[in-house]
Amino acid sequence: MSKIIVVGSSNTDMVIKTNHIPIPGETVLGGNFFMNSGGKGANQAVAIARLGGDVTFITKIGRDVFGKESLKKFKEEGINIDFTVTHKSKPSGIALVTLGDNAENSIVVAPGANNSLKKKNINKAIDEIKKAEIILIQLEIPLKIVKHVIELGRKYGKKVILNPAPGKKLEDVLYRNLFAVTPNETEAEIMTDVKVVDEQSAKKAALVLRSKGVKNVIITLGSKGAYLCSDEFSGIISGYQVIAKDTTAAGDTFNGAFAIGISKGLSIKETIKFANKAASLAVTKLGAQSSIPYLEDLEVHKNYKSEQKTIV
Repeated sequence: MSKIIVVGSSNTDMVIKTNHIPIPGETVLGGNFFMNSGGKGANQAVAIARLGGDVTFITKIGRDVFGKESLKKFKEEGINIDFTVTHKSKPSGIALVTLGDNAENSIVVAPGANNSLKKKNINKAIDEIKKAEIILIQLEIPLKIVKHVIELGRKYGKKVILNPAPGKKLEDVLYRNLFAVTPNETEAEIMTDVKVVDEQSAKKAALVLRSKGVKNVIITLGSKGAYLCSDEFSGIISGYQVIAKDTTAAGDTFNGAFAIGISKGLSIKETIKFANKAASLAVTKLGAQSSIPYLEDLEVHKNYKSEQKTIV
């Protein structure tokens, strides 16, 4: 199995459960409150580690209790944090999460030290990047750093996977020669101006991204699974039917598992099946990192069934 580099955010999630997510101007009484380690980059690094991967995480945290706790947890997970940087004055990132009874959520992030990640922090890890096969990156860090990481990936011939979350319009040059882009339906619409509401619209959005130079486009569709558009296959790869409790880390679990599948040499279709299974298990538990499954959890559920559907 090859080495994976994750570059991204590390946050602490502060979560309130409530009957429903409030609309603007509405105050609602919540239920349980709890805190979890989170951040898209950190969640994806944890997913890779728990699923048996060799992962290095490049991020920036604050010199506060949240940052110290994050470092402790990364070490416990077996994540290489040699290139995780501590900012002298800025706080660690914080996410305020409202979790409804229907398992949906709304999230507001205060990036803190994540916004101070610099090119020099990335460049210190050049030798580690050269050793890796895969680079996984998201959009919770400054866009100039995302560009720099993608450029390094191209320079050294790495498989760069871009999880474009939170959704943003990106320059076309960023897409060129990316190994994979993994938006959800909302992010795909932001990136392509195509509203994804069914299989045909997913195909249309995916083809827009393919035309920009992306080798494999995977649009995640929640409980429906994922739409894949690649040279190998185009169509829906169905998800797994479970009772969802919290969808907070579903996308991050999917992306971490996707990176693992590629590192193991699985085909794109088999990789997505593996990622769908991991994400389906994540939504059955509360919290971000606390919900991410271990490899043995997937083995227990190896008889899960899913279907694929080809779109002509």
